[in-house]
This record gives sequence, structure tokens and C-alpha cells, in this order.
Amino acid sequence: MRFIPFIVARPEVQMAIDEAIMLARIEGRVPDTIRLYAFSPSSVTIGRFQSVRHDVNLEEAKRLGIPVVRRITGGGSVFHDEFGEITYSVIIGEDFHPALKNVETSYRYLAGPLVDALEDLGLNAGFSGLNDIVANGKKISGSAQTRRRGVILQHGTFMYATRVEILGKVLRASKEKLRDKGISSIWERVTTLEREGIKLTRWEAYELLRESFARAFDVEEGELTDYELELAEKLIEERYGRKEWNEMR
Repeated sequence: MRFIPFIVARPEVQMAIDEAIMLARIEGRVPDTIRLYAFSPSSVTIGRFQSVRHDVNLEEAKRLGIPVVRRITGGGSVFHDEFGEITYSVIIGEDFHPALKNVETSYRYLAGPLVDALEDLGLNAGFSGLNDIVANGKKISGSAQTRRRGVILQHGTFMYATRVEILGKVLRASKEKLRDKGISSIWERVTTLEREGIKLTRWEAYELLRESFARAFDVEEGELTDYELELAEKLIEERYGRKEWNEMR
């Protein structure tokens, strides 16, 4: 598998790159790919079918200078803290491994290196529900997925020092959802490495994840092709950089 080194960029760029890799992979132009990246500035991404006004406090996000971009994957709203979160992305053919044929097992197979990384740090980590990873019983990572023509795009978070107080301001968690989780506030549900007593720099967190993915998959460092970069630019212009897309619901 190809491994793309760390990229720091705006949310519309990151989402466009992920989709560009997926489209290139569908066309057989590039191999299965893993990458790790960070958002700058801090950003919010929302699921393909979400209502942005229902799930995001747009006024607070604007006040804090936090852009909001819609993903092509499902799942909920996510706060990506440029000072405390790394995102992983895997674009892979469904025929790579039998576990990828089933949605639940595919989430666990592709996000498994995150659990391994947390356990390397001595945390009690595991999967919860379909697409969450918990550490000591609290959510520390979530993933989202989409499938097209036999190719999977799965990406998700790794919160090493996310500012949960800002997360709570810009994301709207319904009372019903919190009640279903048996909690009264988002503070009770979410954690980070820092909140668990483990302080890592961005580069320490990156190396931790890079090594864990390298153990799980046979990776070889590569770079984005000119075709992928040109396609990403087109996707920004036509989709991720447009209000019509990001605020369509």
C-alpha cells in the first residue's frame, strides 16, 4: 500500500484529496492508499446527509474562525482541532481482505491500528458500536465510510489533545442522543490522550500512528500524483469550496 506523508491543509483541501484518491483508485490509476493529515485552521466536517444547522453551531464556528465542510462519507459532525487531532484515511479495494466485505468488520479492520496505538500507550482501548473507538470507556476516535464501485474510503479521528471545550461549543449534540448514551453532556462521553494523562506532541502522535499502520499493512512511502492533485483542485472548485454543497442541508 502507498503511504502519503503528513499533509496540513484547510478542510476543503483535505476532503478533496481523499475523494480524488478514491476516484483515481476506482480508475486503477493508483494503488490502495493510507494517509495521515491535520486540518489548519481547526475545522468541522459534517456527514454527507447531515443538517449543518441542526448539528453545528454556525454562529459560534464563525466567531472562532472555524470553517465547516461537508464530507462524502456518512457519520456525524466532527471537530478537527489543529492543535490536538490527527485524521487517518484509507482508500482500499473491497477485495484486499475478506473483512472488508462487511461494513462492521471493515470499520474494525481499517481502524484497528488506532486501537493498537492506544494499547501501545498502555490504555484500555477497544471498539464501541459500529464506528467508535473508546479509551477507558470514553470516545477518543470516530470513523466514517463510503463505498463506490468496489472501493472503500474510510477516514477518522485520533484525538490526542483536542480542546473538548471548543468541541462542545461548535457541535450540537441533541438531548435525545446524550440520553441514549446515558450521559448529560458531551464532556462525559469524549476523551483525549491528554485527558487520560498522556501528553504527546503532534509529531509524536503522528509517528505513533504511522508506525502502527506500517505494522498492520505492507506500506511504501509515496506521493500524490499530478492527476490526483488536479482532480482535487477541481473538486474544491465544484464541491468542497462551495456554500451550496457545504450548507445544502
